[in-house]
Amino acid sequence: MRVIKLRHAFIIIAYGLFSSGCLNTEGNLEIKGKVIDESTKIQIPGRDIIVKGLVRNEKEEISVEAGQFSTDSSGNFTYTLRKVKDADFYNFILVGDSDYAFVTRNLGLYELEQNSMSLTFSLSRLTDLTIKILRENKNPVFDTLSLIWESDGVSCWSLYPFIIDNYGETQNYLGLTTWIGGDINSTIKTKVFADKKTKLFWDLIRNGKRMENTYTITCKRDITNTVYIKY
Repeated sequence: MRVIKLRHAFIIIAYGLFSSGCLNTEGNLEIKGKVIDESTKIQIPGRDIIVKGLVRNEKEEISVEAGQFSTDSSGNFTYTLRKVKDADFYNFILVGDSDYAFVTRNLGLYELEQNSMSLTFSLSRLTDLTIKILRENKNPVFDTLSLIWESDGVSCWSLYPFIIDNYGETQNYLGLTTWIGGDINSTIKTKVFADKKTKLFWDLIRNGKRMENTYTITCKRDITNTVYIKY
């Protein structure tokens, strides 16, 4: 079994994973709102939210910690936010997990003040996807299959970690997961966005010729969706 590590982790664990500056506040802002599933509109309890104030100087934009809170058992939140001096925009970072993908919502200070008592953030549900790869044709003895996928336009490398149970030779090349040889039987387990289009792109090099293929599937929530690639 081989675990592929993402270049960027899908779960935000602590403040330290985000750039931060020294806290320089100018008062507080009472905020109130809810976090919902974007499809069902059901409110999501226990969802962590990290807030960063964005301060721009002559050289760069600095991200400054402004607060952290969670939704209650009903999916609502009430919080006293520290206003960061000279910050005209704030990032609300909703922490992701195996059920929902993380998302960052950018709000201007004026918009935030106008809607401070009725904020709504939505999250996209993740669902299981299993990709089964089987080389049925034994001729020629040697060929190469490369696979990559994206869900709702988000690359597999940055959406969710994936696990490959592989029988055969596997390597990563130019961002693609590649199988080389003549005896390939692999299973990939991952998560993608529920009820949104997921595209699989796979290239087969056989006898010196490249064949490009695209397969599109809409994965349903709360079940294990399975795709077969046989070649």
